[in-house]
Amino acid sequence: MKKVAKIKVMQLSDNEKRDAIKYLEAGKPLPEKYRFLLFGETQEVELLWNGKTNEVTNVVLPFQVIEQIDEPRSNEKFGTTDSLFDTTGRQITGWTNKLIWGDNKLILSSLKNGPLRKEIEAHGGLKLIYIDPPFDVGADFSMDIKIGDGEDEESFTKKPSVIEEIAYRDTWGKGADSFIAMIYERLKLMHDLLAEDGSIYVHCDWRVSSYMRLVLNEIFGLDNFIAEIIWKRSDSHNDSKTIGAVDDRILFYSKGDNFIFNKQYVPMTSEVIDAWYKKDENGKLYKLENTLAPGGRGPIYDWHGVTRAWRYTKENMKKLEDEGKLYHTKTGYPKKIVYLEESKGVPINTIWTDLRLVNRTSHERLDYPTQKPENLLERIITMSTGEGDLIADFFCGSGTTLSVAEKLNRKWIGSDLGKFGIHTARKRLIGVQRELKKAGKDFRAFEIWNVGRYERENFLAVNDDLRAEEKAKQAVRKEKEFVKLIISAYKAEPVDSFVNMVGKKRDRLVVVGPINAPVSSKLVQDIVAECKKKNITKIDVLGFDYEMGLDFGEYKSQGIDIAFMIIPREVFDKKAVEKGQVKFYDVAFIEAKPIIKGKGKGKELSIELSDFSVFYNQDDSGEVAETLRPGGAKVVVENGQVVKISKDKTTELISKEVLTKKWSDWIDYWAVDFDFASRKEIIKVIENDEEKEVWTGDYIFDNEWQSFRTKKNRNLELISVAKEVPKGTYKVAVKVVDIFGNDTTKVLEVKI
Repeated sequence: MKKVAKIKVMQLSDNEKRDAIKYLEAGKPLPEKYRFLLFGETQEVELLWNGKTNEVTNVVLPFQVIEQIDEPRSNEKFGTTDSLFDTTGRQITGWTNKLIWGDNKLILSSLKNGPLRKEIEAHGGLKLIYIDPPFDVGADFSMDIKIGDGEDEESFTKKPSVIEEIAYRDTWGKGADSFIAMIYERLKLMHDLLAEDGSIYVHCDWRVSSYMRLVLNEIFGLDNFIAEIIWKRSDSHNDSKTIGAVDDRILFYSKGDNFIFNKQYVPMTSEVIDAWYKKDENGKLYKLENTLAPGGRGPIYDWHGVTRAWRYTKENMKKLEDEGKLYHTKTGYPKKIVYLEESKGVPINTIWTDLRLVNRTSHERLDYPTQKPENLLERIITMSTGEGDLIADFFCGSGTTLSVAEKLNRKWIGSDLGKFGIHTARKRLIGVQRELKKAGKDFRAFEIWNVGRYERENFLAVNDDLRAEEKAKQAVRKEKEFVKLIISAYKAEPVDSFVNMVGKKRDRLVVVGPINAPVSSKLVQDIVAECKKKNITKIDVLGFDYEMGLDFGEYKSQGIDIAFMIIPREVFDKKAVEKGQVKFYDVAFIEAKPIIKGKGKGKELSIELSDFSVFYNQDDSGEVAETLRPGGAKVVVENGQVVKISKDKTTELISKEVLTKKWSDWIDYWAVDFDFASRKEIIKVIENDEEKEVWTGDYIFDNEWQSFRTKKNRNLELISVAKEVPKGTYKVAVKVVDIFGNDTTKVLEVKI
């Protein structure tokens, strides 16, 4: 490219050269004509959009292993400490599947450029990537949440988290330009990660399919376009003003020519059978197929006086004749007899009408938005991979791709930005492990990861049209404004003599977490280190969200009084801040106790979950009451209670019903690691071009027992099974996930 450009520059006129130099010296992009004057011969067509850059992040962030799940419980009902811990299992050794929470751009970059790439390639590389990105411009991250059980079961809508809202803003904030910029960089990284014989399937709809096709053409090459699949996901809509949209598009591209492809078939319809098949003397359905080679490209020989290019070798023709599979026509050209019972069906084409969305009564249904049916992913995975191959889904949502991959004996990597999605996928995958175990089939362990030390990019909508220096200044100014806002809402005074602390409220210093990333264990460790250095004993940490697996109790036990608080959504309401109406709430509180039974050396340990509390708010009950129609009702979250607001149809009187009647109603899932300190978290880092293993100071939560609610079974056990443990002192970790998908961990010290 540089050589071509140099030659072309020599062909420019003096005026054109001076004009080009003027633009370059001013730091401005060259006018469009110069793109063709300088580079016209190198590329026929180029996709352009506002803010396009060919730069792709090369950041390598460490992956933090939060949890490992490798021995799911058997399906027998446990509930008393008389039932011993189930130690059986059929894990496949080698690769451990990975479910990663975080920004998939950072995840992809860290996979591509980090030490894990060697492991991926050692397992054959990524043979298949399927993604279902947020292509619906009117979509949101809201979802239905179940609460209670039996007749008391209710549902309400969970609003998106601040992090999810920011992600969606970055995706669609500037319309199509935003979407293309988001997906372009990620697809570039995916292309690099794919194995040479790998394929990618990109799921989208009519709104973005044209953009997506052009982006994929530029990255993968038009020659590697395989098919545009039209998936009829539902029947006709009763749209009064337009034609009902009932289909999605799935764009299928390969990395190169030698991609994996296993032909798939669908059953024949009665119309096809009636048109092509007839009955023989025994009543068996058959059809006749041509034995001539298509296009004359086949072996040429004489067959009973007829010399032609045949579809089969002479030996195979003789075999067909001996088996009675040839029908001799009057013209002398034999036909092959194919019985219906021998047919695999009809090869699938690019229009898939036989697979429907997950309906309300389906056993698959998880009440998760954009959930895709398992048979759709089963077809894609079977078509483009073999058993033992490694696949990935970097917008995994509820985990459909991963669930199907596990059932089909594939290895997998999945990631999602939403914590609720990760939690939903975790429960689903444990369920798959249990199914496979019950059936006596093999399964793989899987780990839940965070991508560490989140990048602070696109911070608070910095103007992209500014120069780099001005953008940096604006980012600093925006950050100060954000911190000032939070400090004001928290009714604290600003301070500026610390690294991490930005405010003071009475005798406690205040830390404000990032707006577009969770409060991480790394940040908390930095806070603790600064507190010890400066003899600070009381700290309030304010955050919109907290890293999965963060053990709040452990930090509080280090001699520092740390209070972890949730920043409410109302901080962005100027009037609420001015009136002092913004309330900050503690993160969830866990109370659990050990139950030790047995005499002598044979002791059994189980854990009882005895209390749990949260302090979330969602919606204002007063505002909801005013907007309700007579006979209407809506569920809100108010001061740590889920409340149903109803308006009487006749009297229009407002009534409130608390749905969280007991503390356990808040719990969707809980798990126990009976020996938490037994597994140190070791990460691989590259220093001076050398790979090193480093202990992070944290431990991996080994999910040894768990109880959770499902759509079919809302029951929750509050006492774990018993595990035989020898004498000693143990750190027992108890993890609780609430109905919003937020997790809290508490560590108990137990002496046996």
